[in-house]
Parts: sequence; C-alpha cells; structure tokens
Amino acid sequence: MSNKLKIAIIGCGGIATGKHMPSLSRQKDAEMVAFCDIIEERAQDAAEKYGAEGAKVYTDFRKLLEDGGFDIVHVCTPNDSHSEITVASLEAGNHVMCEKPMAKTTAQAREMLDAARRTGKKLSIAYQNRFRSDSEYLKAVCEKGELGDIYYAKAIALRRRAVPTWGVFLDEEKQGGGPLIDIGTHALDLTLWMMDNYKPRSVVGSVFHKLAHNGNSGNAFGPWDPEEFKVEDSAFGFVTMENGATISVEASWALNVAEFGEAKTLLAGTEGGADMTDGLRLNGDHGGRLYETKVDLSSGGVAFFSGGQEDAADREARLWLEAIREDKEPVVKPEQALVVTQILEAIYESARTGRAVYFDGSSDL
Repeated sequence: MSNKLKIAIIGCGGIATGKHMPSLSRQKDAEMVAFCDIIEERAQDAAEKYGAEGAKVYTDFRKLLEDGGFDIVHVCTPNDSHSEITVASLEAGNHVMCEKPMAKTTAQAREMLDAARRTGKKLSIAYQNRFRSDSEYLKAVCEKGELGDIYYAKAIALRRRAVPTWGVFLDEEKQGGGPLIDIGTHALDLTLWMMDNYKPRSVVGSVFHKLAHNGNSGNAFGPWDPEEFKVEDSAFGFVTMENGATISVEASWALNVAEFGEAKTLLAGTEGGADMTDGLRLNGDHGGRLYETKVDLSSGGVAFFSGGQEDAADREARLWLEAIREDKEPVVKPEQALVVTQILEAIYESARTGRAVYFDGSSDL
C-alpha cells in the first residue's frame, strides 16, 4: 500500500495546469488521485496527464469531498469560490493549499482561517514568489537585521501591456478586481513578509479604468474586448502601519510606463536598503561611502550548467508537503495572507469612497 500523500485538485484551468499539477507531479512522496472542474473534459485531461492509476474525475467538488480518499486539496478556482471550497475541504478533513489571493473579501478569508483553526487542518495560500532564490536570500538578509528597521517599502506589480484575455480575469464579480488582486497581491505579500509587519493602521487607494477602452494596444496576450473589461487596468495604494512604517502599492496590467516588473519589492531601512528592480541589489553606506551591491544568485558561473536548481513552484510544493508530513507550520501562514486581503480590499474601498480606510488594531497574528 502506498504511503504517498494523496491530493485532489479542484479547478483544472490555467494555474493548475501551469503550476500546481506539474510541480506536484515531481514530488516523489505525493500523488494526485482526484480531479474536479466544471468542464469535465478539463478534469479528464488532467487526470490522464497527471493522475495516479484509477484517479477519479468530477464536475462537482461536493461529490469529490463526499467520496474522499485523499489527504490534501488544492483549490485552483476563481477568487469568488476560494472560501466556499476551502472551508468545505477543511471540514471534510483535508489540508488545503488555496491559490492566491486568499479570498475575494476579508470576510471570506476570515471564514477560511476560522475553519482551519476549528478543524486543526493546515491551510496555506499559494504565494510562490516567496520561494524564488532572490526572495529567500533577501528574507535571510532581513531576518539578520542587516537592513535595520524597515520603515518604507514599495510593492511593485507593473505591466506595461499584459492584460490576461482568457478565463475570468476581466470579470469583477468572479475575481473581485483586476491587476491589484491578481498580481498586486504577490508584490504586497512579498513586501509584508520581508518587513515581518502585518499590522496596518490605514490605507488610501486609487483605482483607474483609463486604458481598457483600447483593446488593440500592443497587448502581450492579444487584443481584449473593451466591453468585457469590467475591472481596473491599474491601482495604487498607500499603507501606513501601526508602527509608522509606510508601503506604496503599485499594480497594473496596462500602464504607460517604460520601467515595469512584477512580484518585486523595494525596502528602505535604518541600516540599509534593497530592491528587486534590476536583479537583487543591496545598498547602504560604509565608512562614509555609499555602496550598492548586486547579488549574484547564479549557480556558480559554470558555463552550460544550470545546477539543477529547484524552481519556485517546485520548492513551494515540496515545502508544503513537508509541512504536512512533519506537522510544521507552512511557509505561507493563513493569518499573513488574510492581512494581504484586508489591505487589497481597503485599497478598493478607499478608491470607491474617496476616503481613507482605518483598521481597528486587532490582529490574528
């Protein structure tokens, strides 16, 4: 009898086929035994490509959970269903890895956290950019205190023209928003994690729908239909934390900027600074001289050799399964992901009302 961890995949679309299933298939101590999608053909295709022998196919996640036979559920569905499926999966006795963002709203995210605490099952959110080599290096720098007290930061998720034109990305009802909740969430998660600061005090936000009318503007993914573009094309926020630190949040799918990049952070502390805008750079002063160091994260400079390095998605999968096997906390804690959702929701609310959003000071961390 196999002692492999058994996994069910709910949602067999782009993020599942592009990240979750390939990464899980490379983990020797796990196997995928059930696949669910509202389009049966997608679930069937996933089962044939990634499933263990006898893997089951479903179109209703409730039936999948009722049948059981697995230890872990990966939720890879649109944002509006994250909470419902995650809560049901936890209550059915499974550990859950849910795609980012944690949920469409803070209330939904809190339901997920409450269910994890109530059931004692592990819950993690798929912020795979934490597992990049540059992210892990910078996190170690921050933990050693080399930047000192980090009091200013930028969470950067800017695309010049890369509007996703497939699936439900342009559907505000299903997703809860556009680039802010889609890619801004990664940059904000990275930034909060580096700062180890999860106590926001206030948020001011602006949301724009300025370039969506022009669907034929050199988009990387081809023209979009302006009539279907229901979400923002760019969004910006300014966050003040309880200790006075401030974070600027920048997110766009379409913005007239010459410099762009996503899932990046810039940090300024009392002892030094760092940024990911041109590779990973550290800066500061030493002996009255300013310095800037570009960190070499290559595998040693050997020509034609990649070093067989584990990519971020594979590392995410491995460490998630390790947390379950060894009964450890996952790298991405649900309490942290909830704060990301709180801030994103506050940026949207501030933009809608024209007012700052204030937090009550309570924290799950």
